Amino acid sequence: MYRAARAVLDSDADAEDAVGQALLLAWQARKQAREPSAARTWLVAITVNCARRLRRERNRVMSCGDLEPILGGQEDRHYHELWEAVLALPPGEREVVTLFYYEDLTIQQTARALAIPAGTVKSRLNRARGRLREWLKEDET
Repeated sequence: MYRAARAVLDSDADAEDAVGQALLLAWQARKQAREPSAARTWLVAITVNCARRLRRERNRVMSCGDLEPILGGQEDRHYHELWEAVLALPPGEREVVTLFYYEDLTIQQTARALAIPAGTVKSRLNRARGRLREWLKEDET
């Protein structure tokens, strides 16, 4: 839930606020949940909606400067560079990449969580992969 909120918002504190708000809303609506097997997707969708609402309310722009890297070995550096590149993607692409790769949601679950068609998820993932591939290739040279 935190990663999903962080993909939408520009600071750790805002993401934590969105997660807290999402948990409260989910708890209040827990009896309305239809399928227990879809609980994870349902929680992520609530979190994304709360994060988007918070972003609109605060009218902020995404910034990578708030990230505090915890760098250890080479693998940690690579992970940090990849996460930084993901956060630099346009908002629509950043959201689908985070939900699909970091939250392990399927195309259909991602589409439901973001309230967009599955084809849109696929095209955004494809564009994002291309951008990331290009950016990371540039960093290697």
